[in-house]
Amino acid sequence: MKFYMICLSLALGLVILPFSLSVGGVVQQQEVELEEVVVTATRTEKPRAEVPASVSVVTKEEVERRNVQALDQAVNLLPGVYNKRAKGLMSRMVHVSIRGIPGGKRTMVILDGLPLNSPYTGSVDWEGLIPEGVERIEVARGPFSSLYGGHAMGGVVNIITRMPERRELTLKGGSGSHNLWSGYASYGDRWKGWRLLASYGYKSTEGYRSYPVVVSSRYVPSGTVGAIPTTDPQGNPRFIIGDKGKNGCWQDAASFKVSYEFSPRTKARFSFMRVRHHYDYDDPRTYLRDEATGEPVWEGGRLKEYKFLGGEGLEVRDYFALSFKKEDLWGASLRFTTGALMDEEDWWISPKSGATVAGEGPGEIDETSSFGFYADLQISFPVRKRHYWTGGFSFKHAQAEMEKHKLSDWTDEDSKTELLYKSRGKEVAFALFLQDEISILPTLTAYCGARLDWWRTYDGMSNDIGGTGYREYDSRESWAISPKFSLVWRPLEKTTLRGSIGRAFRPPSIYELYRTLSVRGRIYEGNPDLDPETVTSFDIGLEQGLWEGASFKFTFFYNWMDDLIYSTEIEPDHYLRINAGKAESKGVELEFEQKVGNFLRLFANYTYTLTKMVENPAKPETEGKQLTHVPKHMANLGGELTYGPFELTVTGRYVSKRYRKDDNSDTVDEVFGSYDPFFVVDAKVSWRPFKWATVSLSVDNLFDEDYYFYYKAPGRTFLGEITFKF
Repeated sequence: MKFYMICLSLALGLVILPFSLSVGGVVQQQEVELEEVVVTATRTEKPRAEVPASVSVVTKEEVERRNVQALDQAVNLLPGVYNKRAKGLMSRMVHVSIRGIPGGKRTMVILDGLPLNSPYTGSVDWEGLIPEGVERIEVARGPFSSLYGGHAMGGVVNIITRMPERRELTLKGGSGSHNLWSGYASYGDRWKGWRLLASYGYKSTEGYRSYPVVVSSRYVPSGTVGAIPTTDPQGNPRFIIGDKGKNGCWQDAASFKVSYEFSPRTKARFSFMRVRHHYDYDDPRTYLRDEATGEPVWEGGRLKEYKFLGGEGLEVRDYFALSFKKEDLWGASLRFTTGALMDEEDWWISPKSGATVAGEGPGEIDETSSFGFYADLQISFPVRKRHYWTGGFSFKHAQAEMEKHKLSDWTDEDSKTELLYKSRGKEVAFALFLQDEISILPTLTAYCGARLDWWRTYDGMSNDIGGTGYREYDSRESWAISPKFSLVWRPLEKTTLRGSIGRAFRPPSIYELYRTLSVRGRIYEGNPDLDPETVTSFDIGLEQGLWEGASFKFTFFYNWMDDLIYSTEIEPDHYLRINAGKAESKGVELEFEQKVGNFLRLFANYTYTLTKMVENPAKPETEGKQLTHVPKHMANLGGELTYGPFELTVTGRYVSKRYRKDDNSDTVDEVFGSYDPFFVVDAKVSWRPFKWATVSLSVDNLFDEDYYFYYKAPGRTFLGEITFKF
């Protein structure tokens, strides 16, 4: 598979090149600059300068100009957006958070109308989602539960994929640092009212040694040498005695989309995508040597050999979506979307005591299956001259089941024996929403909206704490009202003032309700009586056009979070999830952009976010502390230069210190487990010798900055790619 996509790209390119030249070469197309239109902030198409929210748009051209290997990386240069991806493609538990509202489960992510938030955890599984095929990504900051329901506390990331305008073939291949190989192929066509696009993308890397084995002094056997002194992020003495090997992965994504245009105002589309992501570790290393013989030492005293082993995991996820759009239906516009998200496989292996480097001994496997179904009906229509109403109905069903088994062989996921743990749960939800767009003056527009969500959880079950039996939970119902009011004033052609106040929520996930797990001797128990988390938000902003090609934006925001779900210690080493936290985040976003003709774009933005845990009876020592995984300062700057067949993009990204511990005790930097401040510069240069061919070279972390993002960052990396488009 490493060479397959590269060879296919080159071979097909050489075959098709003569044909493409023989039929007339490249068709010259005139470029026409259109006013940028977005849909996320209002659920209807609006010019971006008129929408009642701070919205950023990432276009496919911007994605292509940067070295974006994973889809979430496309938004990591936007103001107010924090992307937690620690070690490139190998990263798991990636999350995108907005405006200091931590955790990926509090950000709504949508792909072609289908919510991607997991039916099990509520977070988004970014692993395996590739950027090829994206038309644009819209990021709307602020609370959007009035339109989108739960999870839209910090904002909405709306990913819109493209469909072909004519017959096309794209072939792409690349190779880079850490034995990275990538390939992508797509075929699209259009005839009469039909369009279709089929694609396949593959990436693999052997990774690097990102996971050191760090232990306290009591785990260093006597009579050994080679242990490297260090500390943990709290400053406690520790020793590095080895590593778990190179953390590699492979992933692929296959998709098929077909649409039919009944008329210019009536369209339907179906899409399917399957994503797979597999990770593992190769041969581990011990740094310990017997002081007398010099032989490697893997265990002794308290130290056991399995401490050096990393395990592996696999995710296989399917996405289905069907949409229908009808405009000018007696003056109204109708949209219907339905789809499903299914985890076909999701497992990971943990080697246990007795497992050896030789691939023998026991382990445990955690397996999760989940399914989510979604349907949404929206209708928009004018009422008299000053009102435009958008309303509709949404339905969601989610279910998940998790099992943990013993493995007789930790290297074989099929060697399952005893069932150690099981939990499951289901959820059903209904919602009604309505928004009124009121044209008060030609330059002043108000938006008033609200949404009523009702949901029911049922069929919940999990192990007893002692593991001797199962507990079944009664069904439970709850509801939430999410209002929002916004004003947009455009006193001048290049001036937009906007402000909004709203409320959003997030219902507890099946994981939080029913999942009980043991981590390093501690028990974390689910709670079927959890209430939804809420946020009340306010923001005010200015967007000002300056001289030709220049613009400036300023936004102040404030969020008050209530009923945050937290784990409290009810017995020694026994924690229960409860609604305990009250917190706030506030800050400013500054943006500047300068365009010079069609050949140069410069941009810079800065986000200041001050967060604080205001009240937390579950853990009072966290009160007054900064929220976890929220940087106080973020800054991005860059430039895109086009000169004839050459393109050059250089970007810089700064992220300040983050805390993993809720009491902010992890203050030590440059050690395993710390979240260091960093500034990295990335660059990509592309050469297009022909209209149908592009050769590029990317360098990430150009100055090889050394820092920890929990794991040690990968350092400077290179990637060379070649792309054919016919």
